[in-house]
Amino acid sequence: MRYIILAILFNSCMSLGQLKDNENPVWQPPASTYKNLKKAYFASGCFWCVEAVFESVKGVYEVYSGYSGGYLKNPTYNQIGTGRTGHAEAVEVLYNVEEIGYGTLLQVFFGSHDPTTLNRQGPDRGEQYRSIVFYQEEQEKKLIQDYIQLLEKNKIFEKKIVTQILPFEVFYYAEEYHQNYERLNPNDLYVKNVSIPRINRFKKLYPELLKESFKN
Repeated sequence: MRYIILAILFNSCMSLGQLKDNENPVWQPPASTYKNLKKAYFASGCFWCVEAVFESVKGVYEVYSGYSGGYLKNPTYNQIGTGRTGHAEAVEVLYNVEEIGYGTLLQVFFGSHDPTTLNRQGPDRGEQYRSIVFYQEEQEKKLIQDYIQLLEKNKIFEKKIVTQILPFEVFYYAEEYHQNYERLNPNDLYVKNVSIPRINRFKKLYPELLKESFKN
């Protein structure tokens, strides 16, 4: 039984070192040196993977992991993990509109995960891993709806897209150890078995969107 439990943990967005009931010191990102950047918010499974994917894209200057879409104020990772807070693991994407448009961010989002699986992404299951695009203005909402219609019209996916389209309300930054998790923990078994294969699939599909440092 012990080995079964270990296998489950190492193949989900969690590691044994994080199974501790930490209080959540509300982490905030350092003051940005980038000016005039816009923000976009997405959820598509484990935020370690999603953050790494968006950070590989030209025109994206920073990505932060966090929680959005729920009702609990200042949630912790352990609370999110219960699937009872309403929140999803999400990312905040800071991008330059002169280098990349919102439509391209949608292409990155839908091209880097399976939007047809309800409350699940890869080995991760639960409401906290659901697929969501958070819109901040009506123009974004229309772009999202039109993009989904285009994907379904062209039968890009075999099943119906279940991605939620939700108005953005608040984004809570995840604990500091989650930020840049894939890059800082290359030997983590989840990173090796799930995160890296996921970003490699994306890089193979969209080489033209990658920053030079990610082309290898």
